[in-house]
Amino acid sequence: MKRIFLFILTNIAVLLVISITLRLLGVDRVLDQSGAINFNALIVLSAVIGFSGSIVSLLMSKWMAKQSVGAQVIENPQDPTERWLVDTVRRQADAAGIGMPEVAIYDAPDVNAFTTGWNRNNALVAVSTGLLHGMSKDEIEAVLAHEISHVANGDMVTLALIQGVVNTFVVFFAKLFGILVDRVLLKNDGRNGPGIGAFVAEMVAQVVLGILASIVVMWFSRQREFRADAGGANLAGRQKMIAALQRLKANHEEAAALPKNMSAMAISSGGGMSKLFMTHPPLEERIEALRASR
Repeated sequence: MKRIFLFILTNIAVLLVISITLRLLGVDRVLDQSGAINFNALIVLSAVIGFSGSIVSLLMSKWMAKQSVGAQVIENPQDPTERWLVDTVRRQADAAGIGMPEVAIYDAPDVNAFTTGWNRNNALVAVSTGLLHGMSKDEIEAVLAHEISHVANGDMVTLALIQGVVNTFVVFFAKLFGILVDRVLLKNDGRNGPGIGAFVAEMVAQVVLGILASIVVMWFSRQREFRADAGGANLAGRQKMIAALQRLKANHEEAAALPKNMSAMAISSGGGMSKLFMTHPPLEERIEALRASR
């Protein structure tokens, strides 16, 4: 979950920075001298901004992940646990046919792990201290195998391509909205270019549309989880993968049983419209999918 949210937040921030920079440089003109919209220029500009945002986010993903959670990369294992983690990831990476990822630990009570990176041979696998303390070695091995499968499947690169397409539509419609506000509400005919009102409206629309568009990315993320579960089962064993998911389910049920002010922060507490923004399918569905596989 962390890798997806970090990627999307970084992507929206990068989109805004690129848009503002192009505006300040005066190279984002999509209106001709008569004030008419040049749709060919708008589409090209939207694609350039959209894919630039997703690619930059992808390239920054590993650095952002380390900074946001304070992950400490294991350079030289200091104890048996760190040595076992590194050895397990190396064995699984070899089996999956990818380069050895960086292995990191971050301090957090939640049972969690994530992977990120711009390609299959330059990835990061990070686990929380909560996971190390709350799971058995077999369960941790399965979680690591799940993350290695994400890397082997190229999920972050595919995510970046999908995000690039989504971004293109976001930028396209945000610019149209800005022009509409400028002309209808601020009575600017566009002959001298869009005014400051168009720019402000465009930035607001980019943020709002970017959040709504993340529904598409979240849907994609949920589908990829089933494939990563299957890959994890191949690397670590199906029963270990099922046991790991059952342990996560038990932890989430405990979190849901907490008082309201605490359970609101638990992953399993979402419902209604919030399901559209879930990065992972319900654990029950993932467990059943593995049980049904042969």
